[in-house]
Amino acid sequence: MKNLVVSIVTLIVVSVFAGGQTSELNSKLPPLHQIKAVTLAPSYNCRPSEEFSKGYAGTALFLSDFGGPDLLFNGDCRSVDYFQAATAGDDMSLVADLGTGISLEELSAHRAFNVEGVHSFEAYSKFAREVKVEPDHTYAVLLNATNRRGLFVFTVTEYVPNKKVSLSYAVESYQGMLGRQVASPGFEWERGNSR
Repeated sequence: MKNLVVSIVTLIVVSVFAGGQTSELNSKLPPLHQIKAVTLAPSYNCRPSEEFSKGYAGTALFLSDFGGPDLLFNGDCRSVDYFQAATAGDDMSLVADLGTGISLEELSAHRAFNVEGVHSFEAYSKFAREVKVEPDHTYAVLLNATNRRGLFVFTVTEYVPNKKVSLSYAVESYQGMLGRQVASPGFEWERGNSR
């Protein structure tokens, strides 16, 4: 009987501490289906050399504290700018240019892989490590790293080559993995986004 009581108390204590850790991790996760805005400036490789000591310093989008940048605005001075989704270590993230005229409000996780929603190989999104920055285009990023997994979408709302890019973005799915897996609540394949 004594062993049973000790086991129950141990279970309760472990559950409380694990619950606290999960709650803390959940508070660091990005909310899903909420449209937000950010400006990234300047393009990462088009900065004075002394700026590199400051890390990414405004050139990258970080959705959480779970690791490196989730999206990098990159490009050499006087050259083509591009978005880079795989930036370090074992990160194998990918980005796809979905085209123009796509509303973030109507874009869902399901449609990020096939905006038209038709079974045609040409209609499926083409994911790559890097894609060219284009004004008014909408993109999807598939995150895949040891410490995080997810999917987010964004639209370029303003673009000045090598200088800055402004984005509206929404996170469709996000999971952090620091010791244990936690996920942003509210994932739905077909759900759109709101401001």
